[in-house]
Amino acid sequence: MVKAREILNSQLSRVLGEMGHTDQLLITDAGLPIPLGIERVDLAVVANVPPFLTVLASVLEHLTIEGAVLSEEITDRSPELWADIQRLLPSGIRVSMISHQDFKARLPECRAAVRTGEFTWYANIILIGGVSF
Repeated sequence: MVKAREILNSQLSRVLGEMGHTDQLLITDAGLPIPLGIERVDLAVVANVPPFLTVLASVLEHLTIEGAVLSEEITDRSPELWADIQRLLPSGIRVSMISHQDFKARLPECRAAVRTGEFTWYANIILIGGVSF
């Protein structure tokens, strides 16, 4: 029997289970270029399916994080999305805002990239694995 609250995508479930302290996980919109060599969990089906926020919320239910990194451009270009992200992120974690150019430069450090169908500007976040003890 499949548990209703579990991640159904087997690849994503495995990646989350393999995450360790300080490992970085990218959740991205449909358009961000993912560097070669990073494991890609491609969930995108059509435009905006699945939505970025749905994937982020689901991942956050199953992953302990100590930090997050976003492109600072999100605050001006997608302020509603930024407000929603702030509501989803656990309180007390470190949130770093960096230029989109610097954000893309960090991508090779990510353990894996989860691609959504999102078509909203700067719907990208790097989650930094924490510990639950």
